[in-house]
Amino acid sequence: MHLDELKTPNLLLNEGVLRRNCERMSQRMKRAGLALRPHMKTAKSSDVAGYATAGHTGAITVSTLDEARYFSQAGIRDILYAVSMIPARSEEVMALQASGTGMLLVADSIEAVAGLAEQALSLETRFQFLIEIDSGGGRAGLLPDAPELLNVARAIHEAPELELKGVMTHAGHAYEVQGFSRLREVAEQERSALVDAAQRLREAGLPCDIVSAGSTPTAVAAERLDGLTEMRPGVYVFNDLDQLGIGSCQWEDLALSVLCSVIGHNRHTGALLVDAGGLALSKDVSAKRFLDDVGYGWVSGLNGKLLEGLFVETVHQEHGLLRQAGGDLDFTRFPIGTKLRIWPNHACMTAAAYQGYTVHDSEGTVIGQWQRTNGW
Repeated sequence: MHLDELKTPNLLLNEGVLRRNCERMSQRMKRAGLALRPHMKTAKSSDVAGYATAGHTGAITVSTLDEARYFSQAGIRDILYAVSMIPARSEEVMALQASGTGMLLVADSIEAVAGLAEQALSLETRFQFLIEIDSGGGRAGLLPDAPELLNVARAIHEAPELELKGVMTHAGHAYEVQGFSRLREVAEQERSALVDAAQRLREAGLPCDIVSAGSTPTAVAAERLDGLTEMRPGVYVFNDLDQLGIGSCQWEDLALSVLCSVIGHNRHTGALLVDAGGLALSKDVSAKRFLDDVGYGWVSGLNGKLLEGLFVETVHQEHGLLRQAGGDLDFTRFPIGTKLRIWPNHACMTAAAYQGYTVHDSEGTVIGQWQRTNGW
């Protein structure tokens, strides 16, 4: 089967680009002497995880417990749940551990630690933790010089049912800058914050075996990685227009696209209608920060070659409206039924609408169907 035979909308994944992206990151981490613990929140697919973990320990990162269960059932037994853990979900983690899956959890408050220690005692289990450090993103975590850091660390270390393994961070502010020089600055902020936090724990006589950083832009751009033990990039497996605008990838590194069909010509407004709207593409407009005339995605033909200036200007639930930047749209180029590919701003958000991937090669031949998980 070829791409032009598929029903639309359809989530497409280029196997060759995926493989190349994974191999490039794998080799970069090996050269740096770091473990690679890829974040699977982007792909949520055991097939993709096989590519991303090849040549490494098989450890992964997830952002939902649904993902943890799915990957555990696929045979992956070393999982970091990289979201602040709350006591109410302790039984779910215990069940995963009882099945033979090693779970690593995240905390950044005394309250959470106390509640989790109580739950662990009640459930007759043991939880392992990383303390989250805020390296500049401002979303969660403790500042590396905060007095609370040692308090939280001691609370974990002194609880018989808990074990302190180290520190982690996510440099989310890397997504707010553009170009390698700025990305390197953020990467060094990320590294130094973690290294400083780890040093404080060790000087206080507290264990800190794991020093875990993670974001695709900083993993790609960092000049220094010393002091870290592992990296957790995620979207690098697919890349997207946001990453392209930031400067962490090139056009040929984009692996994910949405196949759609032309369903109408709105000649009085100059728009081309396609059957991929907000549900098929998401309403993420992150790439607008650094790319012009991007809207909800750029458009190509089936061969993946960009149709210069054509972009998704507007989305409704099941409709996308395409316009030609800087000129009038030539409707004769796009008869009703024409199949096009849309390259999304944010691969993680777009993929979340689908149950799986239609995997294809560089010639547009379909070579497989891969499932993914969704939910929490």
